[in-house]
Amino acid sequence: MFKSLCFFFSTVFLGLFAQENKQVFHNYFYDQRRSFFESMPAGKNEIILLGDSITNCANWDEIFSGGKVKNRGISGDITLGVLDRMDEIVRRKPKKIFILIGINDIAQKISTKTILKNYQNILSKLKSDSPGTIIYIQSILPTNDEFDTFKNHQGKMETIKEVNIELEKLAKENKAEFINLFPHFLDQNGKLSKSYTNDGLHLLGPGYMLWASIIKKYIG
Repeated sequence: MFKSLCFFFSTVFLGLFAQENKQVFHNYFYDQRRSFFESMPAGKNEIILLGDSITNCANWDEIFSGGKVKNRGISGDITLGVLDRMDEIVRRKPKKIFILIGINDIAQKISTKTILKNYQNILSKLKSDSPGTIIYIQSILPTNDEFDTFKNHQGKMETIKEVNIELEKLAKENKAEFINLFPHFLDQNGKLSKSYTNDGLHLLGPGYMLWASIIKKYIG
């Protein structure tokens, strides 16, 4: 049921993102989920996973038990949407933060320059207002154009690779850790493996288990 809801919200709200060069992120689901996050008390030594539906659609507290890992994914979100809700993140002073954001920017045809500018502002906010937080930048995942559910996200693998290269540079410049998830999810044709997706964009259970296995050593 939860997975179905994530798919529904992704389908509905990503369908709104057809306006070229518009940084669209406000919608009912974004505001509802953001409001929930802002209503939650901060804990100690939290580990935050921040991003869009790829993050949103996993129960990270079940994958990593212990109560420290918090899901801050919002389906349909973009880099500007994450930047706009950073106050809720930095007030928590998390121990670690894992960021995965950008595929919806690419689907909206937001330029690489704008994506990186927003990303830099996210990092600057973290370093300024929560300097003790260890930052992990995760690469954008591949897609698979053999599926047509999310057409705006397909046919953009070269852009994904370009942005990932720049994110690795950005991580180095900001003394953050870069985690390259991208190659782990590829099939023999260089696409998001059907072992990990059923719509060409989002992950199935085995995909989340793979992702968790990659970041486990960083979660600690």
